[in-house]
Amino acid sequence: MKSNPSPTPNRNVKTAPSAAARLMSAASYRRVPGANDRIRIGVIGCGARSYGLRNMMKMCHTDGNIALHSVCDIWSVNRERGAAHGKELFGESPKQFKYSEEMLADRDLDAVIIATGDHQHARILAEVVSAGKDCYCEKPMANTVEDAKLARDTVKASGRVVQMGSQWVSDPYQLEVRRMIREGKLGKITKIEQSWNYNGPRWHIPNRADAAAIRESDTDWKRWLLGRPDRPFDPVLYFEFRISKDFSGGITDQWYSHGVGLVHFYLDTFIPTDTVSNGGIFAWNDTRENPDTFASLSTFQEKQVLHSYSTSFGNAYGSYTAIRGTEGTLYSIGAEGSPQWWWLPEGYSGWESHVVFNRNLPKDLKPELVTIPGHPEVPPTEQSDDLKSHMANWVECMRTRATPNGSIDSGYAHSIAAIMATRSYREGEKVYWDRKAETIVNRPVR
Repeated sequence: MKSNPSPTPNRNVKTAPSAAARLMSAASYRRVPGANDRIRIGVIGCGARSYGLRNMMKMCHTDGNIALHSVCDIWSVNRERGAAHGKELFGESPKQFKYSEEMLADRDLDAVIIATGDHQHARILAEVVSAGKDCYCEKPMANTVEDAKLARDTVKASGRVVQMGSQWVSDPYQLEVRRMIREGKLGKITKIEQSWNYNGPRWHIPNRADAAAIRESDTDWKRWLLGRPDRPFDPVLYFEFRISKDFSGGITDQWYSHGVGLVHFYLDTFIPTDTVSNGGIFAWNDTRENPDTFASLSTFQEKQVLHSYSTSFGNAYGSYTAIRGTEGTLYSIGAEGSPQWWWLPEGYSGWESHVVFNRNLPKDLKPELVTIPGHPEVPPTEQSDDLKSHMANWVECMRTRATPNGSIDSGYAHSIAAIMATRSYREGEKVYWDRKAETIVNRPVR
């Protein structure tokens, strides 16, 4: 579970870009880590995803010269767990803070990792960069258009180095796929299909131990809500926000955001032109409000590509990604992050007497495995979310001030795409992105 600290509701987290820039002190601008400087990192949110991110830090601890400087969580139990795990990994106990503003006031802190609830990421990201810290922010960056704009604009005004937690854009196999596409090996891409599945009541655990253990006095419920409508303290919601429509889109926020983010990455274009979604609660009729079975269709008119995405939590068979071009197909076996890709060229294109090309390839031509020197001869069909290369990319960019693989623009794009998919599902109609007005509309944009 991602823990849930956040800026105080009464504080002006909606800082205008120009004001955010003024908040950046000269001292914070000078805090650019040199090649040999240790980068001191704090973590906001000490739940399950934070655990994985701390493991990613450990992978980069020596090579990247980084340290876990502090942990922050409004729930005392998670905060203490995070500190204990940090000591286990790094040999030293990090500082502990209940509130993010207390941690961000520490002048020795260089950077922050955000691993809180879905609805909290964007506002905390704006707070972090306004305090002069570089940031790694888990996805989705935002699940409202307002918060997505706030985060993007504040980051761009701040000059800080921000990496989105969409780790697959640093995976060498996904980079190789993008290289093949850019070089034109597939010809004209017309369709990208993603079907990523799982069998189980994702994100819901009856009689969850943490929900039974937490007390409102142990945390700060108003802080956790972070701008969402006030409601009585709910310990189950605190940990299972992903199945509540008031705080998350569920599949759209968690899985689809990765999927469409990769489509952006492969195509070098951002945000679908239009999206239509469908689905429902078909497998797990428990307490969830978000679908366990979901599908969407989107077009990227600039590239003339159709994007097909689906997820079922009621059957795990046959997860795959297919990138279809006029001259070949790239096919990946497995769900998100699978590094096993196969390449198959198209041998013939034509109709009756009109032959576009004929390569006279064997009719029984077999797909060719995509391999990378120094990596497994046959890659697995799944890999851990804790991808060292993505954390290492952020660390390197903090030193060079280059743009990370998961840029703020990519975070804004996957957020808007996920919000469009969620809205289409909930409203039961096709939605469109107005690029000039930066708003979702219910009619084609002329």
